[in-house]
Amino acid sequence: MKVFRLCVAATALASVLAGGSALADPVDKLEHVKVELVAPPLVHAHEQATKAAPKVIQFRMVIEEKKVVIDEENGTTLQAMTFNGSMPGPTMVVHEGDYVELTLVNPATNALEHNIDFHAATGALGGGGLTVIKPGEQVVLRFKADRPGTFIYHCAPEGMVPWHVVSGMSGTLMVLPRDGLKDAQGNPLRYDKVYTISEFDLYIPKDENGEYKTYDTALDSYGDTVEVMRGLVPTHVVFNGKVGSLTGDGAMTANVGESVLFIHASANRDTRPHLIGGHGDWVWETGKFANAPEKDLETWFIRGGSAGAAFYTFKQPGIYAYVNHNLIEAFELGAAGHVKVDGKWNDDLMKQVAAPAPIPAK
Repeated sequence: MKVFRLCVAATALASVLAGGSALADPVDKLEHVKVELVAPPLVHAHEQATKAAPKVIQFRMVIEEKKVVIDEENGTTLQAMTFNGSMPGPTMVVHEGDYVELTLVNPATNALEHNIDFHAATGALGGGGLTVIKPGEQVVLRFKADRPGTFIYHCAPEGMVPWHVVSGMSGTLMVLPRDGLKDAQGNPLRYDKVYTISEFDLYIPKDENGEYKTYDTALDSYGDTVEVMRGLVPTHVVFNGKVGSLTGDGAMTANVGESVLFIHASANRDTRPHLIGGHGDWVWETGKFANAPEKDLETWFIRGGSAGAAFYTFKQPGIYAYVNHNLIEAFELGAAGHVKVDGKWNDDLMKQVAAPAPIPAK
């Protein structure tokens, strides 16, 4: 812990010294573009490839501490901490060589100190050492997106990192190659839609009767929640903040012939995404676009603390289940979603040759 404090102090001192320099910052001369973020699973509008010069892409996120329902059927709640009010926080998209400039706001109505650690960033604890803000403060961080891929970001306050992460504070940054995505042979890949799926392991305390407890504030829940967390057995494993978030009206959609990029992030635990009835035509398991993607995967592995990406072109209509293929976590704890696909059925790919009927007598 002492090393952590010294690191933060040294980083802060370096920042003060840099801020006092009279030298002009050449990045200030680049074009600055403000982007409005959207709630997952959607991703804000962006170019998939660009010939433009690098830019400074400006984002603004507000931290919200609030109670959320994580299981509507049972009324189970979580005292969540969020980026922009959603679990996960919004996905940000830039191109390699661009600069990410984030204004991070911690309103006075919040009770806790927060910051942000970008796995895509270099130095200062991924930005965590330069973004510590108390309620009523905001901070502006800028870093160069110098390597392509999908990366997670999360809150990382000293002494409380896992609690903030499993309470909702993570999201994804996608850094696209300037010339766009490519298959293993170097041919261009272009997606029609992109969705973000973020997997959360949640730890909700129970009372003496075995009922899930509810709290007035996140601080009230801290002691009980940490005790459950240390058992390493989640009570819920969910996509995008709650059971069923990506089913029904929240289901992802596509049409036959459309290509979809699925970004799957997990800030804390390993997971195994699988699209039932589909495949990963091209999959970047580690999420790093400088590496060649793997082809035709049935299930892919996303290690905890990372984000991967899978590209699939739908060939059949219907309801596809998108699940963590630890099927206990999918069907019993909540890690499942749907993709509703419209279009014409292709009998050549699949056909019921004979309908169910009694077994013929011999």
